[in-house]
Amino acid sequence: MTQKLWGGRFEGEPSPLLRRLNDSFAFDRELFDDDVEGSIAWARALVECGVLNDAELDLILGGLMRIESPSDGDFEDVHSYVEAKLYERIGPLAGKLHTGRSRNDQVATDLKLWLKRACEEAVNATTALAAALAHRASEDAAAPMPGYTHSKQAEPITFGHWCLAYVEMLRRDLDRFASAVARGDECPLGSGALAGTPLAIDRDALARSLGFARATANSIDGVSDRDFAADYLSAAALLLSHLSRLAEDLIFFTSDEAGYAELPDAMATGSSRMPQKKNPDVLELTRGYAARGIGELTGFLALLKGLPLAYDKDLQLDKEPLFRTRRVIATLLPALTELMAGLTLDRDRMRAAAGGDALIATAVADALAAAGMPFREAHDQVSRNLAELPSLAKKHGVTLEGMLARKNTYGGTAPERVKAAALAAKESLKS
Repeated sequence: MTQKLWGGRFEGEPSPLLRRLNDSFAFDRELFDDDVEGSIAWARALVECGVLNDAELDLILGGLMRIESPSDGDFEDVHSYVEAKLYERIGPLAGKLHTGRSRNDQVATDLKLWLKRACEEAVNATTALAAALAHRASEDAAAPMPGYTHSKQAEPITFGHWCLAYVEMLRRDLDRFASAVARGDECPLGSGALAGTPLAIDRDALARSLGFARATANSIDGVSDRDFAADYLSAAALLLSHLSRLAEDLIFFTSDEAGYAELPDAMATGSSRMPQKKNPDVLELTRGYAARGIGELTGFLALLKGLPLAYDKDLQLDKEPLFRTRRVIATLLPALTELMAGLTLDRDRMRAAAGGDALIATAVADALAAAGMPFREAHDQVSRNLAELPSLAKKHGVTLEGMLARKNTYGGTAPERVKAAALAAKESLKS
């Protein structure tokens, strides 16, 4: 059975061109598990309001749970696939399942169930990467390296402090995914096509049965709202932007010019022409996927911005950007987690670079200021006498260890402060 769910008033068959444009089964079959879950909950709600009896419910539930996960086929969408397969198993009784329900509230519910799982996966993968960075921060809390502003050497920091900067970004990403789930934790099922269902459905109980916190408050908004999807893509785009910054730093750190670190062999590629090359393909692809993630978000918002209420077919195009983004996150974050765990540091080279003349300038100016000279005068004097920095540093007792140790305020790069921050980060990521 592959007939359409809507063809009663039409005398002819749809054009193959319409089918190619209109049918979504090729991609929305990813919602299969969610569609079955929503259908099971709806069937149970139909018993509560007298549409189905217990025997019919048992037949419907048994049929739904035996439907195979789809691979391909001649179906308009995943909803028609589920209904057709249910009809094959239990006959005309399958038609009762759609009583009081529309594909509009059905797909909105499916998508929210899918998004909740996608957010959970993103949270787990992001937490794992943040934990790997926090672990490296703990190990290398006292490993000096140059810190940069404007891509120029600025002041010494530690590698652990650098790691924790990205931990902070990822913790904000985790909060954004959690906030997206909290805002989207409401169930559209029972909204009907747009005006609500005529059945006496307890929508709050239905929502809770599907794991939602509440039912949607307005049926028109319920079927047309895609804010949760936009929130997910927004959180993902910002996460990918953070990962792109991480990748850019690591590309430089592992470059021949810097040489602060070396990529693990398992997370690098070679050149077909140049035998000496060890290429940071994972990191470069991270930058590329960040660009695409930003495009997914902007394209999605453009899709939504002109739609009248309530449901419009444009919304069929909301799914592919979500599916692509979820696949990227599921692949990219574990790869970066493995890369960070296997990254090898050249601590001697990092230390030598961190103790270079250019990086002691600020500390020398601070030492002059501590001796009573106004800082602006000290700044001017140091900037005019850069060649004398080594002797000035020696005169005022400026050392690399001392420079790092003095940055001991909350959030600073002092090794003891970084050790404590790394421990706190690891503990917070466990909860």
